[in-house]
Amino acid sequence: MRSTLLFVLGSVVGALGGLVVTGVSNLTQVLHHALFGLGAGARLSEQAALGHPLLATVPAVGGILMGATIVLNRKYRKRQPVDPIEANALHGGRMSMRESAVITSQTVISSSFGASVGLEAGYTQLASAAGSWLATRFRLRRNEVRMLVGCGAAGAIAAAFGAPLTGAFYAFELIVGIYSIGLLAPVVGAALAGNLLAVQLGAVQTHIELGAIAAVGPYDIVAFVALGLIGGSFAVMLMRFVGLVERALVASRLPIWLRPAIGGLAVGGLGLITPQVLSSGHGALHLQFSQSFGLFALVGLLVLKSMASAISLGAGFRGGLFFASLFLGALIGKISAMGASLIGMQVDVGLAAVVGMAAVATGVVGGPLTLTFLILETTNDLAISGAVMVASAISGVLVREMFGFSFSTWRLHLRGESIRAPYDIGRIRSLTVGAIMRRDITTIEKETSLSEFRQRFPLGSTERVVAMDSSGAYEGIVLVAEAYQPWEGEEPLETIEPLLRHKDRFLLAGINASDAAAMFEREGSEELAVVENITSRKVIGLLTEAYLLRRYSAALDQGWKDLTS
Repeated sequence: MRSTLLFVLGSVVGALGGLVVTGVSNLTQVLHHALFGLGAGARLSEQAALGHPLLATVPAVGGILMGATIVLNRKYRKRQPVDPIEANALHGGRMSMRESAVITSQTVISSSFGASVGLEAGYTQLASAAGSWLATRFRLRRNEVRMLVGCGAAGAIAAAFGAPLTGAFYAFELIVGIYSIGLLAPVVGAALAGNLLAVQLGAVQTHIELGAIAAVGPYDIVAFVALGLIGGSFAVMLMRFVGLVERALVASRLPIWLRPAIGGLAVGGLGLITPQVLSSGHGALHLQFSQSFGLFALVGLLVLKSMASAISLGAGFRGGLFFASLFLGALIGKISAMGASLIGMQVDVGLAAVVGMAAVATGVVGGPLTLTFLILETTNDLAISGAVMVASAISGVLVREMFGFSFSTWRLHLRGESIRAPYDIGRIRSLTVGAIMRRDITTIEKETSLSEFRQRFPLGSTERVVAMDSSGAYEGIVLVAEAYQPWEGEEPLETIEPLLRHKDRFLLAGINASDAAAMFEREGSEELAVVENITSRKVIGLLTEAYLLRRYSAALDQGWKDLTS
């Protein structure tokens, strides 16, 4: 019965994801038409030119609105908003609907006013928060809350691209962090429900018409390996470029609310050159597969779109690089195919474009199977599966070795988090020294004579005693066995002070088990005292390395059981 309940809840959350995608995408299209004066059925990034030069100021106006939301958010919210990956990694899937609504609204503002960001981050944020909210209402277990967060993301991505398998593997690879039999039915149900509802409601979805392509031969594998390496390297450069722009604006000491407006002016200026750099780029991607462009035009567009995306995100606009990475990957693929033809290698340009999409997007998004299925589902062409998988795998390995982060986890890294994946490390983070230390400690003053110490602590009575000064401050640890060993020093041993170990090495109650384990390894000690704070050094407990590692392993085992159950 519980499995059936989870399947039903997962499907409901996926359907909510479909509603989110339909509402947000339609609202963004309406705003594009109103703000940029587009004709019926037109898309912003497929325009040959802006209707009027003054329209280049629209992104700056959006930047002003973004600045206002940043100020209000800082005034009324005291913490950084939590995205689905962070929620599943650190908070057991707990997300705030209010925070998520704000983030999605900021994403709509950013994309609607022309900033070069995608809407996918907004879709998954709100849909995943809906899954978290529903899970808490049903009082589900920790692993089930995390699962419904993944179901929300699966439904949203499936609805956005018309690709149920993509949505499901997005949840497995990027939100939950693992595939298991227990996850399969709810996540797949969510992806199917989200996609079907979006289709019925007429949501705009991504489809790519490849046309006839040359058969993929065994020797073409070399070209696709090379394209995977190029795409992965470009993904790393793009992510570093975003961080560089952000650091430059911070160093400029411009007020944080002014930075989006400055970034909007820059993006608007690039939009005057070509509107293909504006917004997420759905129309521009369609142009790349329906029209032919020269090599220099493609290189120029690649540079301009990369600049627009990096400036938009670095300046503070809200959104992601998911769709931008697909568009940039298509450009990389076409440029590579044209470059190969100059040296006598013949690579199908259309095939190179979709393989480039998979390579760059895998590096940025971080899900090789997700992007492989996305290309296969949006092109409806299984014949290219080998080429796409090779490039995706190579790009993923390269980015992992060179950089170590996807864009989502890289943004968290810039905030000071060390998350590299959505695996549930929240249990480890909450396992603090204060929670597992022994409080029934045996203490003694450091001036105590050796004879008195032996009288009070015969062999076998206890293993270790914590020494303190007259004010109760920590001074070190005495191993009882050492007090009965022959003294090899020059002077006879009168007090226990020469036996004190770890005089300036101790733990604080607030640090987590992972950091404590690293300290034990660094110091080469088997036990450390726990003090109240560095100033008073008042002893409040004792922790041994053996006990710490047992509790640490138990927490890891429980997290693994949650993932695979």
